[in-house]
Amino acid sequence: MERGQSHGDDTVGAAPWVPAPRDPVPGRIPLAVVVVGADGRISHWSSGARRLFGPTREEAVGACAVDLMPVTGALGTKEWDGREDGPEEGHGPGLEASLVGATSYPTAGRARMADTGTAALDVLWWAYPLVGPGAERLLVLAADAAQVHRGQGSDERFVPAFALHTDFPGSADLARRLPEILPSMSPQESARIVSQVLELGYPVLEISQQERFPVTPDWGVPRRVERRTRLLRAARAVADDPQAAAAAAAELESDLEYAAVRERLEFLNEVSGRIGSSLDLARTIQEVSEAVVPRFTDVAGTYLREQVVAGEGFPDGPPDAMTMWHRVAVEHNDEPGRWDDVVPVGESMTFPVQTPFFQCMTTGQPVLVPRISDEMGNAIAAQFEKRDISPLINGRSLLVVPLKARNVVLGFMILLRHPERTEFHDMDRVTGAELAARAGLVLDNARMYTFQENVAETLQDSMLPQIAPRMAGCDTATRYLPGTRLGRVGGDWFDTIKLPGSRTALVVGDVMGHGLNSAAMMGQLRTAVQTMAAIDMHPAQLLRGLDDLAQRLGDNYLATCLYAVYDPIGQRLTLANAGHIPPVLVRAVDGRSELLRLPTGAPIGVGGVAFEAVTVPVAPGDRLVLCTDGLVEVRGEDIGVGLAALAESAAHPAASMDDACDAIIRALNVTGDRKDDVALLMARLNGITPDAVAEWRLAIDPREVSRARRLTGRQLADWGLGSSAETAQLMVSEVVTNAVRHAHTRHVVLRLVRTDALLCEVSDDDHALPQLLSAGPDDEYGRGLRVVSRLAREWGTSRTSTGKTVWFEQALPQSRQVRQVRGSNAM
Repeated sequence: MERGQSHGDDTVGAAPWVPAPRDPVPGRIPLAVVVVGADGRISHWSSGARRLFGPTREEAVGACAVDLMPVTGALGTKEWDGREDGPEEGHGPGLEASLVGATSYPTAGRARMADTGTAALDVLWWAYPLVGPGAERLLVLAADAAQVHRGQGSDERFVPAFALHTDFPGSADLARRLPEILPSMSPQESARIVSQVLELGYPVLEISQQERFPVTPDWGVPRRVERRTRLLRAARAVADDPQAAAAAAAELESDLEYAAVRERLEFLNEVSGRIGSSLDLARTIQEVSEAVVPRFTDVAGTYLREQVVAGEGFPDGPPDAMTMWHRVAVEHNDEPGRWDDVVPVGESMTFPVQTPFFQCMTTGQPVLVPRISDEMGNAIAAQFEKRDISPLINGRSLLVVPLKARNVVLGFMILLRHPERTEFHDMDRVTGAELAARAGLVLDNARMYTFQENVAETLQDSMLPQIAPRMAGCDTATRYLPGTRLGRVGGDWFDTIKLPGSRTALVVGDVMGHGLNSAAMMGQLRTAVQTMAAIDMHPAQLLRGLDDLAQRLGDNYLATCLYAVYDPIGQRLTLANAGHIPPVLVRAVDGRSELLRLPTGAPIGVGGVAFEAVTVPVAPGDRLVLCTDGLVEVRGEDIGVGLAALAESAAHPAASMDDACDAIIRALNVTGDRKDDVALLMARLNGITPDAVAEWRLAIDPREVSRARRLTGRQLADWGLGSSAETAQLMVSEVVTNAVRHAHTRHVVLRLVRTDALLCEVSDDDHALPQLLSAGPDDEYGRGLRVVSRLAREWGTSRTSTGKTVWFEQALPQSRQVRQVRGSNAM
């Protein structure tokens, strides 16, 4: 649009349009702007469109676009020099193809208007397909080609095209002026159209098919164009001087080459800025695909080694014909769904040897096929089973670029251009290779991050116990949330340990610090707690042993630990604390919660500090909540505030133990972005009723073995477990026989406990633990524990303060187990 001309539409009753030569304003191209809807009819018509094509806005809006812009011919692969014989026919689509919706990608060209009753008029045009919620489906920009030549001289050759990456201000000017040219368009519509124009490439004129300059409503020709004109004229003026002519031509050639290289570098810099915003592998792949389509290519398929997708390592060296490749992305500007069935995302496959793809992945070098012939496309398609990809690739230009990092091929990208688009050439090969190299580094960083995340999670999961939801007389539920700011590995842990006498040890601890060192220290301390608990150490004595171990491991580590032993038969808790936050006890009788005030003690690793245990009576249905400080600590607030919130949230009723844990996490607003780990252990102390326990004292006499069998059978019959009596009697006789044989001066104690399984415990005053032996045919002893190990669900031995206990568990009939489990699920 020329300066000083109204941006508004033409008025009704204006004089009939008669195209006539006008004195052009040097360096400016008046643009016609037309918007076409999905129905092929014009929805917006600028004043420049009226001057170029004739009809007024009132005549144009609602009319068929093909009727009002009667142009023929298309821009081909050859340049046009403005000769009188007009344009040469090319292979690209004409404007009419865009007007009727036959193209789905931006096109540009030059065409000659049909007979308008005056001299022929040559038009430069650019067409943009539009997407989005509006009814607009095509934007057409057009200009009088004669205006360019009268303004710039007849020696330059101008070809309309699109600029994707330049440092000229043309894009900003176009974005500013385009809404002004279409005053009837709403701001939302114009903003959407402008954003798509800038995404697909704003209009430019190519000079000698190498240098590009932006076209805007008030386009000013940069000085570089004027300089080229002077160089060309100087070369002709010194035609008789070969040296001068050669110097001028060399300078021009160097200038054009510089401009082309500069545009490629700007493209790469922009793409590099768009990718790598995240270390998420899937997001990185999507960024790479979106960066090249449609700016550099029309189709981009990305393939990665399966090990890369899984976050695993893989052997060094080039891949081979057996290497599995995972299709992780397919981006294209074809019609929706065209590629989905033939090359679905998520498929894993190998690539045949006689394909450009195999050549790229094995050599690590880009492979360029300027045009895939039908013969070549069919040959490639024939090597793929159960699919015909030839319609997707035949006639297209192909560039396969490797995604490499540290000299290892992680994957490759298959880039295809439409047959109507310029073929890939050597400069594109270099650009694609550089793009792939940068993308490969970003992908490798994402791969290494994913790998390290998997290693961290595997390490953490291996160190945390698999807590059984049911122990003797209590139900448990746990939550572990790793810290996210400093990695996903930390030193928080929890545990439940089965103890003699149907008791359960409940443990929670926190190694100070974060990272692999803290996790390693946590693993050592957790193992030590399990070892000392297995010999039934008193809670205070166990913490003292843990403190001694921490000092032997080094002076750089401190940890807190809370160790509690629950006796479901005696209905009591015995707790000892080493610098840990206190637990919360929720009373079942009234729902009241309280922080158990325990002697705090010093953290593990301080050394020389005594630990004290406290016994607390509990009732069936009470709940004990243990956690690490990551759950209750809030930056800038006293920890007492968090502990009060913990006590309050723990008291809320819930449908299940898992729901109760989730309610605490929500109430304390534990977000995903936090520094410290969170460990939470909740136990519902169900207790074991007296009628579910039977205990007898047996004399140290072999004849007591038969008595033990009779007592067991009679008790199981009373409990309605007569079908399990025979197996239980056999195992009881073996364990009691061993105890009677090795006991010294005290009696042997036989205890049966009925929960969801039958627990049998036999205790004596001998500290030597029995061993599982392989008895020979002639051996008199050594078969008892082997019988127990075959028949029992679980069995074990442990030392006590007075000797040892041998125990086993026997599974009860399924129907009874189901009834008992259902009866204990309610909170």
